[in-house]
Formats: sequence, structure tokens, C-alpha cells
Amino acid sequence: MAPPTLFSPFTLLVLLCWSSASLLLCNGFPAFHHHHHHHPRFARQNYRDALTKSILYFEGQRSGKLPPHQRVTWRRNSGLSDGSAMHVDLVGGYYDAGDNVKFGFPMAFTTTMLSWSVIEFGGLMKGELQNAKEAIRWATDYLLKATVHPDIIYVQVGDANKDHACWERPEDMDTPRTVIKIDRNSPGSDVAGETAAALAAASLVFRRSDPTYSKLLVRRAMRVFQFADKYRGPYSKGLKKFVCPFYCSYSGYQDELLWGATWLHKATRNPTYLNYIQVNGQTLGAAEYDNTFGWDNKHVGARILLSKAFLVQKVSALHDYKGHADNFICSLIPGASFSSAQYTPGGLLFKMSDSNMQYVTSTSFLLLTYAKYLTSAHTVVNCGGTTVTPKRLRALAKKQVDYLLGDNPLKMSYMVGYGPRFPRRIHHRGSSLPSVAVHPAKIQCSSGFSVMNSPYPNPNILVGAIVGGPDKNDRFPDQRSDYEQSEPATYMNAPLVGALAYLAHSFGQL
Repeated sequence: MAPPTLFSPFTLLVLLCWSSASLLLCNGFPAFHHHHHHHPRFARQNYRDALTKSILYFEGQRSGKLPPHQRVTWRRNSGLSDGSAMHVDLVGGYYDAGDNVKFGFPMAFTTTMLSWSVIEFGGLMKGELQNAKEAIRWATDYLLKATVHPDIIYVQVGDANKDHACWERPEDMDTPRTVIKIDRNSPGSDVAGETAAALAAASLVFRRSDPTYSKLLVRRAMRVFQFADKYRGPYSKGLKKFVCPFYCSYSGYQDELLWGATWLHKATRNPTYLNYIQVNGQTLGAAEYDNTFGWDNKHVGARILLSKAFLVQKVSALHDYKGHADNFICSLIPGASFSSAQYTPGGLLFKMSDSNMQYVTSTSFLLLTYAKYLTSAHTVVNCGGTTVTPKRLRALAKKQVDYLLGDNPLKMSYMVGYGPRFPRRIHHRGSSLPSVAVHPAKIQCSSGFSVMNSPYPNPNILVGAIVGGPDKNDRFPDQRSDYEQSEPATYMNAPLVGALAYLAHSFGQL
């Protein structure tokens, strides 16, 4: 006689969904409750799950004293004496990628993009909004410490060369926690301009929920921007041996001055900043054809943001930025005149072999954001003779995000912990070494390399981490030593947060 079944079919479906192995089955569920007349009913990907994970990732990157509600439990406190070398408190902030250095330049950019994600799409994030704001605050609390003295910014903690000579957990760090700063004598308008942008953008995030904190952020942003503008120079000139080749400023600092002024214009509505943009926009490169948006070059982001002021707020003085933004969009549209973007055979935007996925996430975010502005102004993009609609931009962004999440020739999700198949050997010290809970004894600097070079999967899953991604032929070896393809980084995740919020909402998953 057959044994009685333990579960009814419905319970089984719920359990299956809960195990998230069969996402297709479950994604059908929420879509039926939403009557969005212009939204498709069905998505192949679970954007809501990906959104939750993309924000959770930041908890795994935290430095400092972890809060009681820390969800990534294989991490512990680290870097508790950071800053003491210079008698300043620099505890907190984020490790940028798979190492244990705190680089202020990409950290500030990450903060700006997390904030922009919340400013544009936070209203759609539902339960994840609070988590996104905590991720931002973890960064801004640190940036406030780093800018506590006027005309000084502490831009790095840790010696990258010595850090990279070890493979050790952040909790075991015993490499020098060198503190690197910029000041009037050794300026850094790029990192200072980005820090101003981050503080200004974050001030908008907290404007309603914590007005006191918001005012502190915006006042600090103004002071930092003034320093960036008055004492001009790239930070990698004076600090070359510390910041190069890691986060060398290759694009100059003009883009960060324009970007910082743009965010201050948005955050303060003070005419000083609009005037600054009008007077300096051209010399700061507003019209250049550098169509790469990432931690180093912010021109495209500034163009898109300033075009909003023209399109939505009707600031006619910024008319030209619509054209500048359109030029960027046209460069991405396959087949349009001026199109210059390369795509892999599987359809992924391909900019460069090292951490390419950062350009995929930042570009997807800009496409969705610009589509939002164009829609609200009832207008389109003009590419020579081709008209490109906001709908087309959204479709291109969705295609990129879907590829990242698993719609690709390898059927591999490039977000760790999402989907049935994802990278198991990411280039990340804490993830690859046994956690403190499992292995309380210290793991020495060089003994970790035996793990780094081993073929075994990482014991700690850094849920939500986006890795550098496949090569130009859609191949991905999943090797720990291959940092170009297997290393995750905060600035890859930050713009994706906004894109996922939009997609989750538009497919009725939130």
C-alpha cells in the first residue's frame, strides 16, 4: 500500500517556492494580484528576491563594529582601531571588494549610487527601503568621520600592496592600517568631489526620515565641495604609490567637480550651484564623448541628472544636457547612428575585461532613470534619424539585468546566492576562508593562500554579491584567482539596487 502523502499539492507548491529552487512556478503567484494595465504579467526572473540580496550583500562588506541586527552572521567585528595611526576615528565604512582596504574613492561613489537608487526608486522598494537606507548610512557615518576636519579628507585606510600580499579574513587583519589623506598641499578634487556628491545625495535620502542627519550631510557636502573646487588636482598625483594602480583617477577630476555641483544643486536648490554648472560645465567636460560611467568617470551620470532638471523641473538653462544625455544613450543602441557599444554574442554590454559587470549595472540604472525622466516629460531620444522611446530603453536595461541574473548562454547567475547556478569561488577573502565561528584561531597572512589556490567552493556564501562577470565570449571559469571575472565590488551592486527595485515593481513582485 502506498504511504499517505504528507503534503497537499498546495503546501508542496508553497514549500517549493520557499526553497526558491523553482522560481518560475512561484513568480506566477504575485503577478495575479496586481492589475497593472501596461505591465507584462510574467517575468522569468525574481527581481524581488534579487533586490533583497543585492542590498544584503553590503552587510558582508562592513568594516568596524557590527550592529546587533547584523544579518550576514559569518562576519565579525574588524578594523576597530582604524584611524588611530593619525589620531582620528575611522572605524566603520566598507571594504570595497575582496580585500580588506577601505578606499574612499569607490566607497563614496558607491554611496552616491545607492542614494540615487533610493531617490529614484525607493518609493517602490516597500520592505527593502529600510535596509537600503541602513546600507547608505553605514557609508555616510564613515564619510562624516573622514571629513571631520576642514580641508582634509581621509581617503584610505590600509596599505593595499601589503594587504594584497596576504590572504586573510578582515577579522584577522595584521597588515598596516596606514591612513592616507588629501589636504591643501596634496589635493584630490576627484575624491573630494565624489565625497561631496555622496553626502549631498544621501542628504536627500534622509530628508524626511531624519532631517537633523540630512542637514548635517548637506552642510558637510557644501564644505567638502568648496575644498574640492578651491584646491584642484587629481589625488593620484600626490598619493600615487598608495592609490595606484588600484583606484588611480584616470579620467581627471573635472567630472567629479561637475558631478558634485550637480548633486549640490539638486540637494540645496541654491542658485550658486546652477551658476557654477553654467559657467564651468563646458570646461569640466559636459559635452565630451566619454561614454563610460563608473567609479572613475561621472560625466554621463551628471548629464543624465542635469537633463532631469531641464526635462522635469523645466530649468531651461540646462537645455544642452538633454542632447548630451541623448548622445550617451545613442552610443548604446545597437544599430543606431553613433552606436559604439559592444555586446557579447549572448547580448551583454561589454566595456572591458576587468570587472565589466560594473558597467552593466551602472548603464542599466541610467537607462531606467532616463526612461523615467523622458516619460514624465512626454519626450523621446533622437539618434540621428532614429527615434528611441523610453520603452526601448527599459527593454535594453531589462535585457542586461536578466542576463546578469541567469538569462545567458551559461545559464549562470552572476549574483552570488541567486538562482540555482552562481559563482562558488569568488575572489573574496572573508567568503573563501572558514568563518571565525567555525575556525576561531587566527589564520596567518600567507597560510590563507592555500585556500585561495584550492579548487573548493567558498564556505561562506556572500549573498547578493555581483562578480566581474563573463568575458567577451560569454565564458566564465569560476576561479578564485581570476579577480577580473570573479571579484565582487560594492560599486557593482550599488546601481543595480535601483534597477531591481524598478523591475520588481513593474512586474508586480513588490
